Amino acid sequence: MKISLPFIYICLLLLTLSSCSKQKTNNLLVKDYAVMGGVILEIKLYNNDSNALKAVKAAYLKVKEVDDVCNIYNPESELSRLNNSAFNKPFKCSELLWNVLMKSEQFYKLSNGAFDVSSAPLMSLWGFHRKKKKLPPKKAIDEIKKIIGLDKVVFNHKQKTVQFTLDGMKMDLGGIAKGYAVQLAADELKKFGIIRGIVNLAGNAYCFPEAPPNYKSYKVGIRNPLKKDSVCGVVQMLNQSIATSGNYERFVVIDGKRYAHIMNPVTCKPVEGVYAVTVVTPNATDSDALSTAVFINGSKFAEKVCEEIPGTSILIIKPNKNNKKVEILKFGREKNNFKIKL
Repeated sequence: MKISLPFIYICLLLLTLSSCSKQKTNNLLVKDYAVMGGVILEIKLYNNDSNALKAVKAAYLKVKEVDDVCNIYNPESELSRLNNSAFNKPFKCSELLWNVLMKSEQFYKLSNGAFDVSSAPLMSLWGFHRKKKKLPPKKAIDEIKKIIGLDKVVFNHKQKTVQFTLDGMKMDLGGIAKGYAVQLAADELKKFGIIRGIVNLAGNAYCFPEAPPNYKSYKVGIRNPLKKDSVCGVVQMLNQSIATSGNYERFVVIDGKRYAHIMNPVTCKPVEGVYAVTVVTPNATDSDALSTAVFINGSKFAEKVCEEIPGTSILIIKPNKNNKKVEILKFGREKNNFKIKL
Protein backbone atom coordinates (compact mmCIF):
# COMPACT_ATOMS: atom_id res chain seq x y z
CA MET A 1 0.00 0.00 0.00
CA LYS A 2 1.54 3.29 -1.02
CA ILE A 3 2.52 5.66 1.78
CA SER A 4 2.11 9.31 0.90
CA LEU A 5 1.31 12.76 2.11
CA PRO A 6 -2.25 13.82 1.34
CA PHE A 7 -2.80 15.75 -1.86
CA ILE A 8 -5.89 17.54 -0.65
CA TYR A 9 -7.05 18.87 2.64
CA ILE A 10 -10.41 19.92 3.93
CA CYS A 11 -10.66 23.70 3.95
CA LEU A 12 -13.25 23.76 6.73
CA LEU A 13 -10.67 24.72 9.33
CA LEU A 14 -11.35 25.81 12.89
CA LEU A 15 -11.09 29.39 11.65
CA THR A 16 -14.07 28.76 9.41
CA LEU A 17 -15.97 27.02 12.15
CA SER A 18 -15.64 30.03 14.42
CA SER A 19 -18.50 31.63 12.53
CA CYS A 20 -20.81 28.86 13.72
CA SER A 21 -22.58 29.05 17.04
CA LYS A 22 -20.76 27.73 20.10
CA GLN A 23 -23.26 24.93 20.43
CA LYS A 24 -22.75 23.77 16.85
CA THR A 25 -18.98 24.02 17.10
CA ASN A 26 -19.05 21.85 20.21
CA ASN A 27 -20.95 19.25 18.20
CA LEU A 28 -17.96 18.72 15.92
CA LEU A 29 -16.34 15.33 16.47
CA VAL A 30 -12.85 14.88 15.00
CA LYS A 31 -10.95 11.61 15.21
CA ASP A 32 -7.57 10.80 13.67
CA TYR A 33 -6.07 7.34 13.28
CA ALA A 34 -2.70 6.26 11.90
CA VAL A 35 -3.32 3.48 9.37
CA MET A 36 -1.71 1.85 6.34
CA GLY A 37 1.86 2.29 7.45
CA GLY A 38 1.46 5.76 8.90
CA VAL A 39 -1.02 7.72 6.76
CA ILE A 40 -3.79 9.50 8.64
CA LEU A 41 -7.45 8.59 8.57
CA GLU A 42 -9.39 11.68 9.60
CA ILE A 43 -13.10 11.49 10.35
CA LYS A 44 -15.02 14.73 11.00
CA LEU A 45 -18.65 14.47 12.03
CA TYR A 46 -21.03 17.28 12.95
CA ASN A 47 -22.45 15.09 15.66
CA ASN A 48 -20.76 14.39 18.98
CA ASP A 49 -23.06 11.98 20.79
CA SER A 50 -22.43 8.38 21.82
CA ASN A 51 -23.89 7.09 18.55
CA ALA A 52 -21.36 9.13 16.58
CA LEU A 53 -18.49 7.75 18.67
CA LYS A 54 -19.65 4.20 17.94
CA ALA A 55 -19.96 5.05 14.25
CA VAL A 56 -16.43 6.42 14.05
CA LYS A 57 -14.98 3.33 15.73
CA ALA A 58 -16.87 1.07 13.32
CA ALA A 59 -15.65 3.11 10.34
CA TYR A 60 -12.04 2.91 11.56
CA LEU A 61 -12.29 -0.87 11.87
CA LYS A 62 -13.44 -1.06 8.25
CA VAL A 63 -10.36 0.86 7.12
CA LYS A 64 -8.14 -1.33 9.28
CA GLU A 65 -9.67 -4.41 7.68
CA VAL A 66 -8.79 -3.11 4.21
CA ASP A 67 -5.22 -2.49 5.40
CA ASP A 68 -4.97 -5.98 6.88
CA VAL A 69 -6.11 -7.50 3.59
CA CYS A 70 -4.53 -5.27 0.93
CA ASN A 71 -1.17 -4.05 2.27
CA ILE A 72 1.59 -5.30 -0.02
CA TYR A 73 4.24 -4.26 2.53
CA ASN A 74 2.81 -6.54 5.22
CA PRO A 75 4.03 -10.11 4.62
CA GLU A 76 1.09 -11.43 6.64
CA SER A 77 -1.61 -9.61 4.62
CA GLU A 78 -3.98 -11.56 2.42
CA LEU A 79 -2.58 -9.80 -0.65
CA SER A 80 0.97 -10.89 0.23
CA ARG A 81 -0.19 -14.46 0.68
CA LEU A 82 -1.93 -14.31 -2.70
CA ASN A 83 1.22 -12.94 -4.37
CA ASN A 84 3.33 -15.71 -2.84
CA SER A 85 1.11 -18.61 -3.86
CA ALA A 86 -1.23 -17.78 -6.75
CA PHE A 87 1.14 -19.09 -9.42
CA ASN A 88 1.37 -22.51 -7.80
CA LYS A 89 -2.36 -22.97 -7.22
CA PRO A 90 -5.61 -20.96 -7.20
CA PHE A 91 -5.86 -18.63 -4.22
CA LYS A 92 -9.23 -18.43 -2.45
CA CYS A 93 -10.09 -14.79 -1.76
CA SER A 94 -12.00 -13.28 1.10
CA GLU A 95 -15.11 -11.32 0.17
CA LEU A 96 -13.27 -8.02 0.67
CA LEU A 97 -10.24 -8.90 -1.44
CA TRP A 98 -12.42 -10.36 -4.18
CA ASN A 99 -14.50 -7.18 -4.34
CA VAL A 100 -11.39 -4.99 -4.61
CA LEU A 101 -10.02 -7.21 -7.38
CA MET A 102 -13.30 -7.09 -9.29
CA LYS A 103 -13.29 -3.29 -9.13
CA SER A 104 -9.67 -3.37 -10.28
CA GLU A 105 -10.57 -5.55 -13.23
CA GLN A 106 -13.42 -3.17 -14.11
CA PHE A 107 -11.03 -0.22 -14.32
CA TYR A 108 -8.41 -2.28 -16.14
CA LYS A 109 -10.93 -2.89 -18.92
CA LEU A 110 -12.30 0.66 -18.91
CA SER A 111 -8.80 2.15 -19.19
CA ASN A 112 -7.56 -0.35 -21.78
CA GLY A 113 -4.96 -1.60 -19.34
CA ALA A 114 -3.71 1.74 -18.02
CA PHE A 115 -4.99 0.96 -14.54
CA ASP A 116 -3.33 -2.37 -13.84
CA VAL A 117 -2.90 -3.76 -10.33
CA SER A 118 -0.61 -6.48 -11.71
CA SER A 119 2.12 -3.84 -12.20
CA ALA A 120 3.84 -4.62 -8.90
CA PRO A 121 6.93 -6.13 -10.62
CA LEU A 122 7.24 -2.93 -12.65
CA MET A 123 7.13 -0.79 -9.51
CA SER A 124 9.88 -2.91 -7.97
CA LEU A 125 11.99 -2.74 -11.13
CA TRP A 126 11.96 1.05 -11.07
CA GLY A 127 12.67 1.20 -7.36
CA PHE A 128 9.35 2.29 -5.88
CA HIS A 129 9.11 -0.65 -3.49
CA ARG A 130 12.81 -0.42 -2.63
CA LYS A 131 14.82 2.63 -3.60
CA LYS A 132 17.19 2.07 -6.52
CA LYS A 133 19.78 4.39 -8.01
CA LYS A 134 20.07 3.05 -11.58
CA LEU A 135 17.74 3.06 -14.55
CA PRO A 136 16.50 -0.44 -15.37
CA PRO A 137 18.07 -1.81 -18.55
CA LYS A 138 15.88 -2.30 -21.61
CA LYS A 139 16.27 -6.07 -21.36
CA ALA A 140 14.87 -6.05 -17.83
CA ILE A 141 11.93 -3.87 -18.92
CA ASP A 142 11.18 -6.24 -21.79
CA GLU A 143 11.17 -9.20 -19.41
CA ILE A 144 8.85 -7.42 -16.97
CA LYS A 145 6.40 -6.65 -19.79
CA LYS A 146 5.85 -10.38 -20.20
CA ILE A 147 4.45 -10.81 -16.67
CA ILE A 148 2.29 -7.68 -16.50
CA GLY A 149 -1.36 -7.55 -17.48
CA LEU A 150 -4.53 -8.42 -15.63
CA ASP A 151 -5.58 -10.43 -18.68
CA LYS A 152 -2.90 -12.92 -17.61
CA VAL A 153 -4.74 -13.54 -14.33
CA VAL A 154 -7.44 -16.23 -14.11
CA PHE A 155 -10.44 -15.16 -12.04
CA ASN A 156 -12.81 -17.98 -11.08
CA HIS A 157 -16.02 -16.11 -10.28
CA LYS A 158 -17.82 -19.16 -8.93
CA GLN A 159 -15.06 -20.13 -6.50
CA LYS A 160 -13.72 -16.58 -6.04
CA THR A 161 -10.19 -17.72 -6.66
CA VAL A 162 -7.24 -16.07 -8.40
CA GLN A 163 -4.42 -17.77 -10.25
CA PHE A 164 -1.39 -16.29 -12.00
CA THR A 165 -0.53 -17.83 -15.36
CA LEU A 166 3.12 -16.72 -15.22
CA ASP A 167 5.74 -17.07 -12.52
CA GLY A 168 6.80 -13.73 -11.01
CA MET A 169 3.42 -12.04 -11.31
CA LYS A 170 2.36 -9.92 -8.33
CA MET A 171 -0.38 -7.42 -7.51
CA ASP A 172 -0.21 -4.02 -5.84
CA LEU A 173 -3.54 -2.50 -4.79
CA GLY A 174 -2.07 0.87 -3.78
CA GLY A 175 -3.99 2.68 -6.52
CA ILE A 176 -7.43 1.60 -5.33
CA ALA A 177 -7.33 0.35 -1.74
CA LYS A 178 -7.45 3.75 -0.03
CA GLY A 179 -10.48 4.79 -2.03
CA TYR A 180 -12.15 1.47 -1.31
CA ALA A 181 -11.44 1.93 2.41
CA VAL A 182 -12.93 5.44 2.38
CA GLN A 183 -16.08 4.17 0.70
CA LEU A 184 -16.45 1.33 3.22
CA ALA A 185 -15.97 3.79 6.08
CA ALA A 186 -18.56 6.20 4.66
CA ASP A 187 -21.07 3.39 4.11
CA GLU A 188 -20.51 2.21 7.68
CA LEU A 189 -21.10 5.71 9.07
CA LYS A 190 -24.34 5.95 7.12
CA LYS A 191 -25.57 2.77 8.81
CA PHE A 192 -25.43 4.74 12.06
CA GLY A 193 -27.49 7.54 10.57
CA ILE A 194 -24.59 9.90 9.90
CA ILE A 195 -25.47 12.41 7.18
CA ARG A 196 -23.03 15.28 7.80
CA GLY A 197 -19.25 15.01 7.87
CA ILE A 198 -16.06 14.06 6.05
CA VAL A 199 -13.88 10.95 5.75
CA ASN A 200 -10.35 11.78 4.60
CA LEU A 201 -7.66 9.15 4.10
CA ALA A 202 -4.39 10.58 2.79
CA GLY A 203 -6.21 12.81 0.32
CA ASN A 204 -8.91 10.34 -0.67
CA ALA A 205 -11.99 12.02 0.79
CA TYR A 206 -15.74 11.58 0.92
CA CYS A 207 -18.10 14.45 1.82
CA PHE A 208 -21.54 13.51 3.17
CA PRO A 209 -24.90 14.62 1.67
CA GLU A 210 -25.60 17.42 4.18
CA ALA A 211 -23.29 20.45 4.43
CA PRO A 212 -21.72 21.73 7.67
CA PRO A 213 -23.73 24.21 9.74
CA ASN A 214 -24.14 27.58 7.97
CA TYR A 215 -22.63 26.28 4.71
CA LYS A 216 -24.09 25.07 1.41
CA SER A 217 -21.33 22.58 0.66
CA TYR A 218 -17.90 21.29 1.67
CA LYS A 219 -14.90 23.13 0.26
CA VAL A 220 -11.98 20.85 -0.51
CA GLY A 221 -8.61 22.41 -1.25
CA ILE A 222 -6.56 21.15 -4.18
CA ARG A 223 -2.83 21.16 -3.63
CA ASN A 224 -0.66 23.09 -6.04
CA PRO A 225 1.47 20.48 -7.87
CA LEU A 226 4.18 23.09 -8.49
CA LYS A 227 4.26 24.30 -4.87
CA LYS A 228 3.06 21.34 -2.87
CA ASP A 229 2.85 23.23 0.42
CA SER A 230 0.22 25.58 -1.02
CA VAL A 231 -3.25 25.31 -2.51
CA CYS A 232 -4.10 26.30 -6.08
CA GLY A 233 -7.88 26.17 -5.71
CA VAL A 234 -10.94 24.53 -4.25
CA VAL A 235 -13.86 22.38 -5.33
CA GLN A 236 -17.29 22.46 -3.70
CA MET A 237 -18.77 19.04 -2.91
CA LEU A 238 -21.84 17.31 -1.49
CA ASN A 239 -22.29 13.55 -1.38
CA GLN A 240 -19.15 13.14 -3.49
CA SER A 241 -15.66 11.72 -3.29
CA ILE A 242 -12.36 13.14 -4.45
CA ALA A 243 -8.87 11.81 -5.15
CA THR A 244 -5.74 13.28 -6.73
CA SER A 245 -2.78 11.61 -8.40
CA GLY A 246 0.32 13.74 -8.84
CA ASN A 247 3.89 13.49 -10.06
CA TYR A 248 5.19 14.71 -6.70
CA GLU A 249 3.63 12.07 -4.42
CA ARG A 250 6.33 9.40 -4.66
CA PHE A 251 9.39 9.37 -6.85
CA VAL A 252 12.93 8.12 -7.24
CA VAL A 253 15.89 10.22 -8.33
CA ILE A 254 18.23 8.45 -10.76
CA ASP A 255 21.21 10.25 -12.34
CA GLY A 256 19.80 13.57 -11.18
CA LYS A 257 16.38 13.10 -12.81
CA ARG A 258 13.20 12.58 -10.84
CA TYR A 259 10.87 9.79 -11.97
CA ALA A 260 7.30 9.81 -10.66
CA HIS A 261 5.77 6.64 -9.25
CA ILE A 262 2.84 6.51 -11.68
CA MET A 263 3.82 3.95 -14.29
CA ASN A 264 2.35 3.31 -17.71
CA PRO A 265 1.94 -0.49 -17.88
CA VAL A 266 2.02 -0.38 -21.69
CA THR A 267 5.38 1.39 -22.02
CA CYS A 268 6.62 0.14 -18.64
CA LYS A 269 7.99 3.62 -17.94
CA PRO A 270 6.97 6.45 -15.59
CA VAL A 271 4.38 8.86 -16.99
CA GLU A 272 5.72 12.28 -17.98
CA GLY A 273 4.01 15.48 -19.09
CA VAL A 274 1.36 15.60 -16.34
CA TYR A 275 1.53 17.39 -13.00
CA ALA A 276 -1.69 16.23 -11.33
CA VAL A 277 -5.14 14.79 -11.95
CA THR A 278 -8.09 15.28 -9.60
CA VAL A 279 -11.27 13.24 -9.96
CA VAL A 280 -14.60 13.92 -8.25
CA THR A 281 -17.16 11.10 -8.36
CA PRO A 282 -20.02 9.78 -6.22
CA ASN A 283 -17.90 6.76 -5.19
CA ALA A 284 -14.52 6.92 -3.44
CA THR A 285 -13.25 3.69 -5.02
CA ASP A 286 -13.89 5.14 -8.46
CA SER A 287 -12.19 8.47 -7.79
CA ASP A 288 -9.07 6.74 -6.48
CA ALA A 289 -8.66 4.37 -9.43
CA LEU A 290 -9.70 6.91 -12.06
CA SER A 291 -7.20 9.54 -10.91
CA THR A 292 -4.43 7.10 -11.79
CA ALA A 293 -6.03 5.93 -15.04
CA VAL A 294 -6.60 9.49 -16.29
CA PHE A 295 -3.06 10.48 -15.27
CA ILE A 296 -1.79 7.76 -17.63
CA ASN A 297 -4.34 8.01 -20.46
CA GLY A 298 -4.89 11.75 -20.66
CA SER A 299 -7.66 14.11 -21.73
CA LYS A 300 -9.50 11.95 -24.28
CA PHE A 301 -9.92 9.26 -21.67
CA ALA A 302 -11.10 11.91 -19.19
CA GLU A 303 -13.86 12.86 -21.63
CA LYS A 304 -14.84 9.21 -21.99
CA VAL A 305 -14.98 8.69 -18.22
CA CYS A 306 -17.22 11.71 -17.69
CA GLU A 307 -19.59 10.43 -20.35
CA GLU A 308 -19.74 6.87 -19.02
CA ILE A 309 -19.73 7.44 -15.25
CA PRO A 310 -22.50 9.85 -14.17
CA GLY A 311 -21.57 12.57 -11.71
CA THR A 312 -17.86 12.55 -12.58
CA SER A 313 -15.76 15.71 -12.97
CA ILE A 314 -12.05 15.75 -13.74
CA LEU A 315 -9.27 18.32 -13.44
CA ILE A 316 -5.94 17.88 -15.26
CA ILE A 317 -2.98 20.16 -14.54
CA LYS A 318 -0.13 19.72 -17.00
CA PRO A 319 2.67 21.61 -18.75
CA ASN A 320 1.94 22.88 -22.23
CA LYS A 321 3.82 21.60 -25.25
CA ASN A 322 6.73 23.96 -24.67
CA ASN A 323 6.86 23.17 -20.94
CA LYS A 324 6.81 26.91 -20.26
CA LYS A 325 3.24 27.39 -19.11
CA VAL A 326 0.68 25.39 -17.18
CA GLU A 327 -2.50 24.06 -18.79
CA ILE A 328 -5.65 23.58 -16.73
CA LEU A 329 -8.17 21.21 -18.30
CA LYS A 330 -11.64 20.55 -16.87
CA PHE A 331 -14.13 17.85 -17.81
CA GLY A 332 -17.65 16.81 -16.76
CA ARG A 333 -20.97 18.53 -16.23
CA GLU A 334 -19.84 19.98 -12.90
CA LYS A 335 -16.38 21.01 -14.12
CA ASN A 336 -17.00 24.64 -13.17
CA ASN A 337 -16.98 23.59 -9.51
CA PHE A 338 -13.20 23.49 -9.85
CA LYS A 339 -11.98 26.99 -8.91
CA ILE A 340 -8.30 26.92 -9.87
CA LYS A 341 -5.66 29.61 -10.17
CA LEU A 342 -1.97 28.98 -10.88
